[in-house]
This record gives sequence, structure tokens and C-alpha cells, in this order.
Amino acid sequence: MSWLGLEEKVVIVTGGASGIGKHVVECLQKVGAHAVIVDMNVNTGDEMDGAYCVKCNVTDAASVQEMVDAVVAKYGRVDALVNNAGINLPRLLVDVVGEKPQYELNDDSFNKMFAVNVKGVFLCAQACAKVMLKQGGGVILNMSSESGKEGSQGQSAYSATKGAVDSFTRSWAKELGKYNIRVLAAAPGIMEATGLRTPAYNEALAYTRGVKPEDLSTDYTKVIPMGRDGKLDEVGELVAYLVSDRASYIAGTTINISGGKSRG
Repeated sequence: MSWLGLEEKVVIVTGGASGIGKHVVECLQKVGAHAVIVDMNVNTGDEMDGAYCVKCNVTDAASVQEMVDAVVAKYGRVDALVNNAGINLPRLLVDVVGEKPQYELNDDSFNKMFAVNVKGVFLCAQACAKVMLKQGGGVILNMSSESGKEGSQGQSAYSATKGAVDSFTRSWAKELGKYNIRVLAAAPGIMEATGLRTPAYNEALAYTRGVKPEDLSTDYTKVIPMGRDGKLDEVGELVAYLVSDRASYIAGTTINISGGKSRG
């Protein structure tokens, strides 16, 4: 048995087919957990690198319930949920320069981010919490972001969704703690490339920052005390610890993993 004691534990990871979620799945598998990949881009019943897959649209209540039912049918329980699925569309509140109005925040971009990052977190947490109540406990870990605490130029709506995630975390921990369900969050800062940042994303982010895409800063010594970006496995390993019983007294809080980066 590993130090974490996660062998045979059933852990749902939304957005688990790519990016940070994929590394979370890999880290959980390394310590013997049954990591379940929940994603729009998989087919239910398939396996990806040994992990069971369930197709799900986290913004749709029926799809979420079908996903949880599929996991329970397969494994009989849900020990932990990692609410990782998210979307970030860089947008300015006002396109002051007026050159690219498509990068000004509007109903469509606002609604997309809040649907996935806030509604999706709520729907998945609610469905999994009902299973955890029946089985006598569990863990809900919400993936937040450093930007939810610090704000981020050109990413105000995304930051707001993560602020909501932090508030969900604190409130749900107060509601569910008495039932042996821990709720907590992890907030990554600047991370190494996930492979999800497209040229379109970089163009949008650069415009909101007032620079060219090729000039987006990668000199982390200026903004991160540790002088480097975070590694995806560092987030995965933190998540594995937090959903384990080794973290049994941690609840209602958001753990920053940002190399010391902050407004100060």
C-alpha cells in the first residue's frame, strides 16, 4: 500500500482527457486509484491509458446524472470528485483600442465560461454528493485558479468564475462536513504548457494584454518568486494528496500552487 492509501479508490476527474486533468488522472493511477476520465471528447466504456472513460457534458444536468450513474454501475461508489473541467476565453471588459471587438466580453463568452466553470462545478458536485451521502463520505475537490484570488488582466470573467468556485468550496464544506464529505480546492498559477493553448487563444490573450502573441512573457523570474512555471505533475500530486485520507482535516479552503506568485 502506498503512503496515500488511494488503492482501489474511485475518483472522477472531469476534463480528464487532456491538460491538467490528464496529469491528475495519471498521478492517481500511479498510486493505485481507479481514476475515471469524464470528458466531452471520449466515449463511455472506452479506456484511455487504462482509465475508464465516461462521456459527459458538465453543463447539462441529465448528462451529469448519467455520468455518475455509469460510474456507480461500474465501480459501486464514488470516493472523490475532481471538478477540473473548465474553459478560459480571454476578453476585455471594454475594447478601448477598438481594433478587435470580438475580444470584448459579451453574452456569449460570459455565458460559456460560467456554464462550464460554475454551473458544471455545481451540477457535478451535487450529483456526486448525493452518492457520497449514501455511502457515508467522500471528497469533492474543485479546481480553482490563482486568478480567482488575484484577478487577471483580460481574464476578468474567467477569474470571476474561479472566485465563485472558491465560494462554493467554503460554503459546501460547511454544509457537508458533518456528513464526512470534505470539500476543498486547488488553485494553480502559471503552469507549463498543457497543449490546450491554441494560436487563437494566444492571439486573444495577447490583445487583451496589449502585446503581440510572440511577445507574451515567459520570463517567470519577474513574476514568480521561484523563478519558473509550475509542472503539471506537481498539480496532479497535490490533488492526489488532497483527496486522500492523509489530508483528512483539510476542508473549506483553497490551496494555492503558484510558486509564491501573488500581488505582493
